[in-house]
Amino acid sequence: MTVAPSPSVSKAARPPGPKGHWLHGNVRQFGPDRLHFLVDCARDYGDVVSLRLGHHRIWALNHPDLVEEVLVHQNRKFRKHFALRAAKPTLGEGLLTSEGEFWRRQRRLAQPAFHRERIAGYGGVMVESAERMLRSWADGQRRDAQADMMQLTLEIVAKTLFDADIAHGAGDVAGAMEILMANFTRRVNRMVPLPRWLPVPENFRFRRAMAVVDRTLDAIIAGRRREEVDRGDLLSMLLLATDPEAEEGSGSGMSDAQLRDEVVTLFMAGHETTANTLSWIWLLLSRHPEVEAKLHDELDEVLDGNRPPSVADLPRLRYADAVVTEALRVLPTVWLLGREAVEPVEVGGYRVPVGTTMWMSQWVIHRDPRWFDEPERFRPDRWLDGLARRLPRYAYFPFGGGPRVCIGNHFAQMEAVLLLAAIARRFRPMVPEGISPRPIPTMTLRPEGGVPVVLRERRPA
Repeated sequence: MTVAPSPSVSKAARPPGPKGHWLHGNVRQFGPDRLHFLVDCARDYGDVVSLRLGHHRIWALNHPDLVEEVLVHQNRKFRKHFALRAAKPTLGEGLLTSEGEFWRRQRRLAQPAFHRERIAGYGGVMVESAERMLRSWADGQRRDAQADMMQLTLEIVAKTLFDADIAHGAGDVAGAMEILMANFTRRVNRMVPLPRWLPVPENFRFRRAMAVVDRTLDAIIAGRRREEVDRGDLLSMLLLATDPEAEEGSGSGMSDAQLRDEVVTLFMAGHETTANTLSWIWLLLSRHPEVEAKLHDELDEVLDGNRPPSVADLPRLRYADAVVTEALRVLPTVWLLGREAVEPVEVGGYRVPVGTTMWMSQWVIHRDPRWFDEPERFRPDRWLDGLARRLPRYAYFPFGGGPRVCIGNHFAQMEAVLLLAAIARRFRPMVPEGISPRPIPTMTLRPEGGVPVVLRERRPA
């Protein structure tokens, strides 16, 4: 890989990149193996690479300073990229898809719900859900770890978001959310999204699922409006939130439509990401017994033999935290961010035409040997000596960055560490030799075909 272009590069020049087809550009090169294609582009062409997918002009940025330029210093000159805009029929104007002043107001309203002190109160829900799942596990069982992690995090997000028990009454909305998530993933990954008006089974399933979600959430929101009581969940916080910058008497809270969009966004984003991270961790621990042994040693010491973890234990679960951090480096759930230029801007010494999409791939930058020794190796110990403070700010950015950094990043990190500790203290989900699920870069980085494991019950040393 080369260094970022210097300011002396011609402002009129286009960055180098692989030659594509005159009609569809680099679609055929990109499609079969997106992850390796982007890594190869960074190696062969440097820190700014020019691509084209159909009519979309794309520049891949492969240096932390360039990522910071787009996400932080010039963030107002960009908007979300074309794939996410296609998801608005599902997510509406939630934090993931909204733009401009509307987004800034929504962010101000939602931010208090994610203060560290507030989310710490959800730790008990997370551990209790894990303990309930573990009661159905037994030594020697064969399971799909990803399916189990999806169900677990789904229950947690339902309870913490709107105080609903998936097992008792919220099953319909949970199933509908899964349909919407699958539909969302397909639309994000299509060059030309399927028109919503086409009378095809996929669109029928989408409409039925949306009707279930809207009906359920409308009823929950209406009931909460009547209560006007803080039930300790995120929805209560969103209902009671007021905009400190709004004029007095102007109606400074969220409308029911805005609440619905934020709830759908948080529900969908709030369970798949952590579930995928944990699924990858079981695979990584199965292939690195020395890491697993260190994790078990820490759990046995911190948890006094064999008690469930709590939020109070988090400062001492340093190695468990490092395992999660390293897993998010080598197998980042969010593997790519995209921004589209909405006004003239300069990045890396190049003049960016309006409408050009900037791609910033965690998969690529997290594997750059300029920032990480042995970048392909899973080595949680690398984070124990202050590496995070020595790295360029955006050499590691699993939750994005800048004003639009993931609002639930602390929630997600806490959840992953607590669930890892709660499960690993009692079981070793072992992926059999010869099985290595392939990472599939859809909306998130999913393991193809799930993560089959054989459970091994463990006793603390």
